[in-house]
Amino acid sequence: MPDAGVFAELERFLDLPRVAGLTLSPDGSRLVATVSVLSGDRKKYVGSLWQVDPAGEQPARRLTSSDNGESGAVFTPDGSLLFLSDRPVPDAADAEDEHRTAVWQLPAAGGEATRVLAAPGGIADLAAARSAGTLVCATSVLPGAAGADDRELRKARRDRGVSAVLYSDFPLRHWDHDLGPAEPHLVTPGADGTDGTDLTDLTAEPGRALDNASYDVVPDGSAVVTTWAVPRGPGELRNQVRVIDVATGQVRVLLDDEHADYGSVAVSPDGQWVVAGRESWPTYTEPSDTTLCLVPLASGEERDLLPDLDRWPAAPVWAPDSSAVYATFDDVGRGRIVRVERESGAVTVLTGDDGVYSAVCPHPDGDRLFALRSAVTGPPAPVVLDARAKDQQPTPLRGPAEPPELPGRLTEVAAVADDGQPLRAWLALPHDAGADRPAPLLLWAHGGPESSWNQWSWRWNPWLLVANGYAVLLPDPALSTGYGIEFHQRGWGSWGDKPYTDLMTVTDVAVARPDVDEDRTAALGGSFGGYMANWIAGHTDRFKAIVTHASLWALDQFSGTTDVPAYWQTQFGDPAQHPERYEQHSPHEFAHRLGTPMLVIHGDKDYRVPVGEGLRLYWQLVKSGVEAQFLYFPDENHWILKPGNVIAWYDTITAFLATHVLGEPWQRPQRL
Repeated sequence: MPDAGVFAELERFLDLPRVAGLTLSPDGSRLVATVSVLSGDRKKYVGSLWQVDPAGEQPARRLTSSDNGESGAVFTPDGSLLFLSDRPVPDAADAEDEHRTAVWQLPAAGGEATRVLAAPGGIADLAAARSAGTLVCATSVLPGAAGADDRELRKARRDRGVSAVLYSDFPLRHWDHDLGPAEPHLVTPGADGTDGTDLTDLTAEPGRALDNASYDVVPDGSAVVTTWAVPRGPGELRNQVRVIDVATGQVRVLLDDEHADYGSVAVSPDGQWVVAGRESWPTYTEPSDTTLCLVPLASGEERDLLPDLDRWPAAPVWAPDSSAVYATFDDVGRGRIVRVERESGAVTVLTGDDGVYSAVCPHPDGDRLFALRSAVTGPPAPVVLDARAKDQQPTPLRGPAEPPELPGRLTEVAAVADDGQPLRAWLALPHDAGADRPAPLLLWAHGGPESSWNQWSWRWNPWLLVANGYAVLLPDPALSTGYGIEFHQRGWGSWGDKPYTDLMTVTDVAVARPDVDEDRTAALGGSFGGYMANWIAGHTDRFKAIVTHASLWALDQFSGTTDVPAYWQTQFGDPAQHPERYEQHSPHEFAHRLGTPMLVIHGDKDYRVPVGEGLRLYWQLVKSGVEAQFLYFPDENHWILKPGNVIAWYDTITAFLATHVLGEPWQRPQRL
């Protein structure tokens, strides 16, 4: 087998730098990215800020360094660089305060960073006014507390050993963390403080209204535009968009629709307009749909910016002259950047390659865009594009990390579903796969389900399996993004129908290739992909092995224990009143058909798909006499994140597949 490079050893793969986030200085001369690498003890990833030359001439250089890392870079109008870090503070009055995440500032001329804003609940996010530099941050505050009182209440809880949280409504948790007892607030520096701890609370007693909020500051610093969650029904919240006056604290509602959610708000550079994402609320029969809406900041009717786009736009940013909005969206296994003219609504799709784009940064000259480009074949890296040309190829910049050499090649597979719908998938193959050496096939079902196999993944990386000699099939079945609302509708509320048959149809095409071994196949998936793996286990014996991670097994049980039961039951209904979809599409209803060897993986701290799903599935396999193993992570959540656990995760999967797909003797991973 040819040399698989960094993918041949997990330790080398984990050593690869990971680039995320991109921000541009107001004058366009400095471009900053966040780069994460393994800590010295190799137990976590630590971020640092790196400067990338916008001209593409000079190599990237490191700006910050600390054991605790940095993230969340934001420029101020004078060119200073703000960032978040929980680096220790010399002579901190409170030992707890010493290690809380705070706002630090690196002067434009260089020098040592200094802490400029801190809060007892730490700082979770920050934004700065484009012209005035007014800083607005997100922090958490205990109910009924303000300023110093919050610090005292936190200390009292610690001193008394209180960890309990009293809830009065949903939600309680989100993905991987508890929401209480503290509540998110928006704050700005007070007038009297000299050490950054005097804060003005802009959002007194918000409750859960600012969980996962998107907000932006008006250029002159006079107001904050933010999403604001309000009740929609029992256990349900929906987002409005509100404007908060910084001087008076007065609040007004800018966007509100009881049938929609708003998010991703951005204020135009001239301070006259607000653009926001708008997602219609799904129903039992109809999935949600997403667009961008435009509204005058002063007040007025919203306008759909992309009424004819049958895709889901995201992450809007303004052109520097406020004449247009840029956004990104998934598109047939790729990603696109689109430019939308504010007045005419004219749309230009700027990118035509196989990449997916994020962190779009328009240059103040209006002629260039900077962004991070990712693809199935390469991790995120900075690029530059023309701000107006259509269907272009990006120009790479000299980023902080070189792309790794892949151990194989990528091709595309096309198929047609039983209802005539065109289907497609990426297929990653070892370099030496051919008719004389067909590769065993792994079918990987993606999570979501509103997702697409269209970009690099550090968690589910196909090239690590390709380096072990496998071909990896990455299909986008019904419910995937980037194919239009009708494609999504095909699987709505019926996960075991078209999503399953689409996967099998694409697999049929893949195994018919001469470079793929039809007799040695396995199926893998996590989250929704884990649901599909479990469904596959009860509906076909074509695979030699199945790996299921963070998977849904008993849908009626899951519907009340997930962190978002109201959203889930919007699609599947209340199991007591509408049991049909649960009975027809719950994998546990087909437990009597299980027979394929299965590896079940789950983290105990998973709140989106609680660990009870994995435990119940594993018990069903054991009592049914099906060959199975359970890989359990007591300190991980929906995602396996700690480097040592990542190695154990991949080691166990490859050992399990080697036994059941390749026919090799079982070898217990050494780290387990």
